[in-house]
Amino acid sequence: MGTITTRDGTEIYFKDWGAGQPIVFHHGWPLTADDWDAQLHFFLARGFRVIAHDRRGHGRSTQTAIGNEMDTYAADVAALVAHLDLKDAVHVGHSTGGGEVARYVAKHGAGRVAKAVLIGAVPPIMVKTDANPGGLPVEVFDGFRERVATDRAQFYKEVPVPFYGYNRDGAKVSEGVKDNWWRQGMMGGVKAQYDCIKAFSETDFTEDLKAIDVPVLVMHGDDDQIVPIGASAPLSAELLRNGTLKVYKGLAHGMCTTHPDLINNDLLAFVQR
Repeated sequence: MGTITTRDGTEIYFKDWGAGQPIVFHHGWPLTADDWDAQLHFFLARGFRVIAHDRRGHGRSTQTAIGNEMDTYAADVAALVAHLDLKDAVHVGHSTGGGEVARYVAKHGAGRVAKAVLIGAVPPIMVKTDANPGGLPVEVFDGFRERVATDRAQFYKEVPVPFYGYNRDGAKVSEGVKDNWWRQGMMGGVKAQYDCIKAFSETDFTEDLKAIDVPVLVMHGDDDQIVPIGASAPLSAELLRNGTLKVYKGLAHGMCTTHPDLINNDLLAFVQR
């Protein structure tokens, strides 16, 4: 575990464990590298080098008031990758982290990236526009911003319920998982998390997806209540030059946590393919 300092003085916290082919994990909003515990443990035990960082403004990284947008997020990843001199890496991004992966691989990944994975990811674009009529209305994200600005502690108690599908009949609810989501969220800075809502909802990744030439696995639950599948995964898979779509029936946004055995083994098969 360590930190790097970016050009604007931001400290980026990261975990770097093991040896072998590197797999870099990119977390969702408003979480941290800790959200990947089940994946880090699994792949480390199978001889991979696993890396996960806290995005600027999140977790143990600097609580920045600036740079909380996708171009800077991707540049921060590029700085970390250069610092660790990673080559032949697989980049795995969940939710907002999927957007970060798309932007990083398209803009900075040449010669360093072997494959990428987008899980419950925000690309191509979340917000509803004339060009994206299936997206969510901007009022949804305005509501997120209002709650973060006025009572994020309570908001972060509520979000894990649909995030993990705990509001569905028969769901096995883990209070520990809910508490861990809240813990991670409250570690970050309110300004950075507020700004990140615009980054994950309004950034258009269409051209990034078109530019990526490495194999990409797009994984999405068809009961994702946070990033609805209709305007995300199938469209991303169509835009990618070498994309494969895998849909998980009945699974929620947080399926990496609720169904780690299933997700980890599918990830492993893709990495080893």
